[in-house]
Amino acid sequence: MQSSPLLLEEPIRMSSILEPSKPTFFPAMTKIVGTLGPKSRSVDTITRCLDAGMSVARFDFSWGDPDYHQETLENLRAAIKGTKKLCAIMLDVVGPELQVVNKTDRPITLEADTLLVLTPDQNKEATSNLLPVNFSGLSKAVKKGDTIFIGKYLFTGSETTSVWLEVSKVDGDDVTCVIKNDATLSGSLYTLHVSQIRIDLPTLTDKDKQVIRTWGVQNKIDFLVLYTRHAEDVRHAREFISKFEDLKQTHIFAKIENVEGLKHFDEILREADGIIVSRGNLGIDLPPEKVFLFQKAAIYKCNMAGKPVVVTRVVDTMTDNLRPTRAEATDVANAVLDGTDAILLGAETLTGLYPVETISTVGKICAEAEKVYNQDLYFKKTVKYVGEPMSHIESIASSAVRAAVKVKASVIICFTSSGRAARLLAKYRPTMPVISVVVPQLKTNQLRWTFTGAFQARQSLIVRGLFPMLADPRHPSESSSATNESILKVALDHGKALGVIKSHDRVVVCQKVGDSSVVKIIELED
Repeated sequence: MQSSPLLLEEPIRMSSILEPSKPTFFPAMTKIVGTLGPKSRSVDTITRCLDAGMSVARFDFSWGDPDYHQETLENLRAAIKGTKKLCAIMLDVVGPELQVVNKTDRPITLEADTLLVLTPDQNKEATSNLLPVNFSGLSKAVKKGDTIFIGKYLFTGSETTSVWLEVSKVDGDDVTCVIKNDATLSGSLYTLHVSQIRIDLPTLTDKDKQVIRTWGVQNKIDFLVLYTRHAEDVRHAREFISKFEDLKQTHIFAKIENVEGLKHFDEILREADGIIVSRGNLGIDLPPEKVFLFQKAAIYKCNMAGKPVVVTRVVDTMTDNLRPTRAEATDVANAVLDGTDAILLGAETLTGLYPVETISTVGKICAEAEKVYNQDLYFKKTVKYVGEPMSHIESIASSAVRAAVKVKASVIICFTSSGRAARLLAKYRPTMPVISVVVPQLKTNQLRWTFTGAFQARQSLIVRGLFPMLADPRHPSESSSATNESILKVALDHGKALGVIKSHDRVVVCQKVGDSSVVKIIELED
């Protein structure tokens, strides 16, 4: 995984572009989140997704019931056991999402320049002229001239799978719209989005809370994804999940998908554990020429805060095609060059025909972009942003990364119990992998003793460049020098088994011994 010194700012030999990429154990430093569903829920397919580079599995509760998702999760666990690869669990709840309900499940064909009525009466049948919606306040929220978009799994960008409406009349609870393009909507649920209009629905609905307290608690989810408009949304969600012992370590990722969330981004970032830049809806709320600006600004702010950031909607055409478009391939690379931690695949793996190939292709593009990522410039920018005096732990992390780059270390090995030290190392974007050795802590709630560590290990699977391993729980977190040496040997053997460490390599080790933090460089012998 040692990066080439080649940078985009330097002249690139055209012949080097034609050289085949060298295979590595880690497909890429950038992580890939895959949404599991109809086309990706068998043990065999999930196994191949894990082998291709998926490190986080997303369960989207905007469709499907808990039993269906539980069966998929059991298949994931079987695949994890078979591949011996860690994978984190991400629960994405519906939130204040407006939906069109099609109980017949028959495709609905819509014709441009005809009228369509949106009604809150869900007992009515969906037709080409009338669509029931799950929100009784729509007529109070919109006015003549407003824009409404409807589509399944918002929005592929294809003019035949999503529809653009313009409100022409509000009559009681019903909203009459002019259809602006021909489209065919298929399936039982479609998402409805009103451009730049606030919908007065709670961030966590009663249904969301029920899913969290049952499915979420039962499966000890690593990440909860929250449609976020204000920092208060995150605080309320954290207060709710803190009631459950098995969710106290769950990280909350704020999904920013409208102008309201954009306006409150800085406060949301301070409250959330990570950010998802949901470009599908953002591309509707914002003019197309503004979306890239928000992406770059949001990623920069997350990078400087040392919090993971995830970008969505990158290879939509791979839902039905084996290869991405040239623009999509470039888009993935630019997200990596911007500094994203992970790429989230939605419809591409949920209902797409090529989930495994999509993960593999995205991973290869990420790996190529990482080779020309200007780590030196990024490092200087981050150090300047942090300023002086640095905190003790920040100083150790930045020093370890600088040392690793200077001596061309093959890996950085970091001992951590909370995961914070490893995330700080990743904040400085080292060009080599960071093996995060999570040392469990023994805790009690006066009823039972438990070891922590599994959460921290899995939660690093969404952070760029972090590759976790769980240390033997018999080793205490505050260990002696001798104990640390013992764990270090296990970590080095692990790196050798993975093929990322070999004879005569240099390795930078970041660890805590007693009250002291130590960064050391070791050179391996034969």
